[in-house]
Parts: sequence; C-alpha cells; structure tokens
Amino acid sequence: MKQHFDDISLACSRHTTTTYSSSFSIGIYCLNKRLRAPIYSIYGFVRFADEIVDTFHEYNKEELLREFKEDTWKAIDRKISMNPILNSFQKAVHDFNIEPELITCFLNSMEMDLVQADHNQASYENYILGSAEVVGLMCLRVFTDNDEALYQKLKPGAMKLGAAFQKVNFLRDVKADYEQLGRVYFPGVDFADFSEHQKRQIEHDIQKDFNEALDGIKLLPTTSRFGVYVAYVYYTSLFNKIRGIPSAKILMERVRISTPGKLRLLMASYLRHSFSIL
Repeated sequence: MKQHFDDISLACSRHTTTTYSSSFSIGIYCLNKRLRAPIYSIYGFVRFADEIVDTFHEYNKEELLREFKEDTWKAIDRKISMNPILNSFQKAVHDFNIEPELITCFLNSMEMDLVQADHNQASYENYILGSAEVVGLMCLRVFTDNDEALYQKLKPGAMKLGAAFQKVNFLRDVKADYEQLGRVYFPGVDFADFSEHQKRQIEHDIQKDFNEALDGIKLLPTTSRFGVYVAYVYYTSLFNKIRGIPSAKILMERVRISTPGKLRLLMASYLRHSFSIL
C-alpha cells in the first residue's frame, strides 16, 4: 500500500523538523492535529534545500540543488517520489493547492545563496520574498484550509511574519553567515564595522514586521492560531535577547532560548491565548 510509504515519508519530514528546530516543532504541535502533517512536510522541504546551499561544502552544491529542483517538480507532477521528503511535500502541495509560483520563488532564493554573497536593497527584498515570505504563504495555504477569501485576506500578515523570522535568523546566525559562508544579507552593512545605528535600523524594521504580523495572527482560524502565536512568541523573545547585545559583540555569540525558557514561554502563550489577550 502506498499509504505505508506516505506514512514513512511524513515520519521523515517530522523527524527532520524535530531534529533541526525545537521551536518550530513545539509550534507545530500546538496546531490542530490535522494541520501538523502538511506543515512538517513544508518544513522538511525547505530545510533540505537550505542544507544543500549552507552545509554541503565538500560536494557540488550547484549540481545537488539542480537535481533537487528537478526532483521536486517530478514529485509534484507524478504525485510520488522515492525521496520521502519530496513525497511528503508533494502531498501537501496537492492537498492545499500550494501554487507553483511560491515553490519557484523559494528555489530561486536558494540559488541566490550559491552565487551572491552580499545584497543591495532590491536583491535583499527579493531574497526575503523567496526564502521567507513565500514559505509563510505555503503555510498559510494550510492554515486557511482552502478558504481562498481568508487566504487572500491574511497574505500580508503571513508574509510579514516570514520576513521577521528570517531577519531575526540573519542576526542570530551572523557569525556563521559572515565568518564561515562569507555572506552579508543586510544591505550596506559591514559586520567588521557594525554600528549601533545600523543595528537599531535593522531592529526597527524587524519590529515593524512583527507588529503587522501579529494583526494577521489574531485573525487566523482557531485550528492554527495558537501554534503560530507560539512561534511568534519564541521569535520575539529571541529578537529581544538580540536587541540587548551591543553591535560590537554581535559576532561573538549565537543567541538561544533555553529549553526551560521555551517551556515558560509556551505556558505564558497558552494563558494569553486562552484569555484572548494576544
């Protein structure tokens, strides 16, 4: 039975999510049970593509990404793939009508990481769109469960949330991106001479994204609102810790939220959500 293979494929996507991100894993667990599988599947797809461009330095990344792209479209076209991550992803694509344009935009941003080490404002915005905002839209397709009117209404907030998450990741991972991969995502920034003024400008931009995203979170269906809010709370907490680090020390440490800290945030989020005080 193909269902056995589909179950194994989903298990692979779930394991990928729990291995790479405890924060997102907890957020997904707080979704309605029916929505968890497709979100695991989207995360697994995005994570594998990102691993190709960020990690596999001893291999031909261009060739690996090209093959991954080809296999992605074959999986979607055939509705099956022997790559369990792609088999899981194609099911989510078909079940929730995820547009091919979103997938193309995401994969294009992954290609940018192979050829572009720094960005101007236009390429930065284009990268954020592909690497983060469209991922937010893929998830929104699941959260709105094929309700087209609601999807269109919540698109701006979902894109802002994806952008905020990605920009926080850029600040959190700046040491690895700058020192190991030679990348600088923020336009006009030299992390060898990173000023407090530049850091505050970036933080102001991120805070604006978070503010607009929260308005959209409040309008999500009850099946997804709490899970998305938990992820929002984790990332805003991470962002606030980064804000407390002087610009001169941003390359010295990678900020994390401890496991006990995550549990406290989860409880606080549950109480706020239960009393409708998001």
